[in-house]
Amino acid sequence: ITTGKKDGHDVLDGSVKVLSNKGIDVTSNFIKGAEETLKIAKECNAKKAILKAGSPSCGYKKIYDGTFCGNKIKGMGVTAAILNKENIALLDEDDI
Repeated sequence: ITTGKKDGHDVLDGSVKVLSNKGIDVTSNFIKGAEETLKIAKECNAKKAILKAGSPSCGYKKIYDGTFCGNKIKGMGVTAAILNKENIALLDEDDI
């Protein structure tokens, strides 16, 4: 994510872009993946989702800050944020 102060919620509302380590805008890929995940969750009537801790898309406690230095910040990835907006409970492997 382009700044250390924003997260997946900001990507979904269009105020932040997701850039690769080469500066390529991959925002639409992250949003498409999040939307597909939400679609599947709704089809399955999912109430909970187990996601990958720390992932820029799936992390829901901490995510990488976008500097590609390994730093993590408090926040949600794009997929975590879209599921959270739909009141789907989030877990990661550390919770199990």
